[in-house]
Amino acid sequence: MTPTTILVVAFVAISVFFTFVGAVGMLRLPDVYTRSHAATKADTLGAGFAILAVAVYFGTAGEVIRAAILFGFIYYTNPTAAHAITRAAYSQGIEPWTRDDSEGGSR
Repeated sequence: MTPTTILVVAFVAISVFFTFVGAVGMLRLPDVYTRSHAATKADTLGAGFAILAVAVYFGTAGEVIRAAILFGFIYYTNPTAAHAITRAAYSQGIEPWTRDDSEGGSR
C-alpha cells in the first residue's frame, strides 16, 4: 500500500468512528438538546474527515478546492441548523432533561 492509500484509509476510518459516535449519541441521549449537540459535533468531524480523505485521494487542485468549499459549507451550516432546531424546541417550551427526570431519582 502506498502512503497516500494508508492516509486515505486512516481518514475514512476516523470519519466512520465520529459518524458512529454521532449515531450512538442520537440513540442514547435523552432530549433534543443533547442529541443535537452529539449529532452536530460528531457528524461535522465525520464529514470533515471524509472530505479530507476525498481531497487526499484525488489530489488535484480542482478537487482539493471543491472539497475545501464543501467542508466550509458543512462546517458552517451543520452547527447553524442544529442551533435553529434547538432554539425552535426551546421556543416551543420543550424542557431540557434533568437528573430528576430519570426513573429512580438521583443516584
